[in-house]
Amino acid sequence: MSDRHSAHHGAADDALDRPDGQVVDETGPRRHDEAADDDYGHPGTDDHTHPDAGGYTHPEPVEEFFVAQDVPQRAGSGSRRTPSEAKRRRRIRRTVVLLVVLALFAGTVYGAALMLRDVLGLNDVKDYAGPGGEETVFTVSEGAGALAIGTGLETADIVADSVTFVEALGAIADGREVQPGEYEMRLQMSSSAAAEALLGEDPTLVSYAAVARDLRQGEVFDILADSTGIPRAEFDALAEDPAQFGLPDQALSLEGYLHPGEYRFDVEATATDILTEMITATTDRLAQDGVTDPDEQYEILTVASIVQAEAQEGDYATVAGSVYNRLKPGNTETNGLIQSDATVTYGLGTRTYQLTDEEKKDTSNPYNTYANPGLPKGPIGSPSDEAIDATVNPADVPFYFWVTVDLDTGETKFSETYAEHLKYVAEYEAWCGDNPGRCE
Repeated sequence: MSDRHSAHHGAADDALDRPDGQVVDETGPRRHDEAADDDYGHPGTDDHTHPDAGGYTHPEPVEEFFVAQDVPQRAGSGSRRTPSEAKRRRRIRRTVVLLVVLALFAGTVYGAALMLRDVLGLNDVKDYAGPGGEETVFTVSEGAGALAIGTGLETADIVADSVTFVEALGAIADGREVQPGEYEMRLQMSSSAAAEALLGEDPTLVSYAAVARDLRQGEVFDILADSTGIPRAEFDALAEDPAQFGLPDQALSLEGYLHPGEYRFDVEATATDILTEMITATTDRLAQDGVTDPDEQYEILTVASIVQAEAQEGDYATVAGSVYNRLKPGNTETNGLIQSDATVTYGLGTRTYQLTDEEKKDTSNPYNTYANPGLPKGPIGSPSDEAIDATVNPADVPFYFWVTVDLDTGETKFSETYAEHLKYVAEYEAWCGDNPGRCE
């Protein structure tokens, strides 16, 4: 190695020892060959050459030496960036990359969290706020418990969560139970509001009464007396004057007009108020079916009460058509006789499937449709809306006879002739023989 080369390294080593990190060449001024500026966009070679070194090519690029030592760019460098500027740009690039990576990581974590919440059901709404929106009617079935009611409310979107509703109901129940019936409610109610609507803060504000279809007047009065605390005698006395409720003169009582349903009577309601509400519900239903004349309403209710007592709901219209066939002039199959066991037992004040020949022949019973042609003196019970609808719109059938051959399934068979009817009666009697005590 030449002395000149050793001198060069000595100068460089001296520069490293200087606190300001600058290079001082004691042998004379030093320049960068313009050919070495290719890294900054200028044409030339990659070699850095000292002109006073006899064309000797340095094994290390001078520019890299300056960058490594963070030496400020000397004047006359043209458009070349300073080493500090290059470092600053690299730091910016690293910061941007880091921010992008962090953003991607945060997005991935957030998405995973949302997915986990969905899997665990954490996104499910547990309760709605406020009293709710659109009005709706919710039916509580007989014997339904709190959980069954809550499930029904959740399914109908009245409450958000059945368990939350059950908790809200338990908080105010104090041993009370939700009574069966129809309730006016709203969609998307809070659980507490729904519980209040079904149970109420003060159970003494209303008297609840459940009146089933096909009940007779006396049976309805027993229910009303038990529910309201009003003596039954008050209801009986009012029933002796049907005209005060707008019933036709031929009405013997309120029978047939006491509409079945679930009632919540105001505790201040009188016996007159209660009966008026029930009768109005019946006449309103008849009016919906286009029957507004009081005498026609009375006839419809009489036939509908027979249909209610004699048939299953699916057979209402067919039985109604058969009854009207028996009432047609010129009927030679039954000669105008309806021959309903239910009417006879009503007149006897009993409920049975078995009648004696003497009972069927007793003309003194105004409800005996075996002995007396035409309709009985009046309704024999409270017909449902479905029975009323079927009576107003009876099926067009050729039948005159019907008999339920299976009291468990309600299977009913219809016939046009008495001879065919007797075959079905034999089926009924055989069923009674196989089921002792059921046909009494």
